Amino acid sequence: MPKMRLLCRRLADDTTQLLASDDSDCRVVAGYADVRSLALAAIAQETTLAELAGANRVGDPVDTAAELAAGRLLAPISHPDPAHLWLAGTGLTHLGSAEGRDKMHKAAASGEALTDSMRMFLEGMEGGKPEGGAVGQQPEWFYKGDGVHLVAPETPLDHPPYAQDGGDEPEIAGIYLIGEDGTPFRLGFCLANEYSDHVTEKHNYLWLAHSKLRQASLGPELLLGELPADVRGTCRIRRDGAELWAKPFLTGETNMSHSITNLEHHHFKYDLFRRPGDIHVHFFGTSTASFTDGIATRDGDVFEIEAAPFTLPLRNPLRASGEAEQVCRVSVL
Repeated sequence: MPKMRLLCRRLADDTTQLLASDDSDCRVVAGYADVRSLALAAIAQETTLAELAGANRVGDPVDTAAELAAGRLLAPISHPDPAHLWLAGTGLTHLGSAEGRDKMHKAAASGEALTDSMRMFLEGMEGGKPEGGAVGQQPEWFYKGDGVHLVAPETPLDHPPYAQDGGDEPEIAGIYLIGEDGTPFRLGFCLANEYSDHVTEKHNYLWLAHSKLRQASLGPELLLGELPADVRGTCRIRRDGAELWAKPFLTGETNMSHSITNLEHHHFKYDLFRRPGDIHVHFFGTSTASFTDGIATRDGDVFEIEAAPFTLPLRNPLRASGEAEQVCRVSVL
């Protein structure tokens, strides 16, 4: 069955325009400026995003690769108030994802004792894919930021002065809109770079929360419908135009220790995350990162992630922001 993908581009007058791409071409979706407005209309009309977008495709075909190269494609999801767009995720969710984490934390274990990471991974392997609609084992969960931290494709990911590392995390993110009655609606899936500080995390696992408070980037395409069970892609780092590092990554439920529905339940079970009108970007985790292969990134490196059925890559350069950490002073009233 053909897959539809939604994209959002910025026009010369700084307004936005929604695009819909199927397996043949990409065209403008008339009457809608972004995915959120299309989703609100689809909920109101009790139809699907694919049906509504397909019924309103107009005009000549759009060359999406050229639009991406020109820097006109934005992250495919946004909210007019960035504080109402949540970035969060789950870790230790993929087969093999515990290996790198366990190496980082092994020094904290004594004898044959399992690290907390390995124990959580094994619990996910045993109970992360419940059958018959049951509730499964809850995963590791982290908060990453709000819409201010969301970076468009081809746009730099900042390495702040307080960070010890800026590392790739190639994965898939689920995109959600909360309906008026608090129902989470899954809009689709994006390629993602969850970009984290692995050196900070390695120092002490209790610093995981600090290591995740960074920017993240989404690929230009929102894939509608179900995610294929077996997604295979490649993550690269280019330095000075040459390939520094490359590695395949696997995702989709075939390669995961948790089902997507189980990860969704354990996020949206909290009332806080079912606030009407909010957008949620949820990162599903990865088992691949250049840091575990000894790569130390630096200013100017370019992260590149690609995977079918997405037709466009996600690329972001790394940019140092600030020369030294400044003391944050709090004023007293």
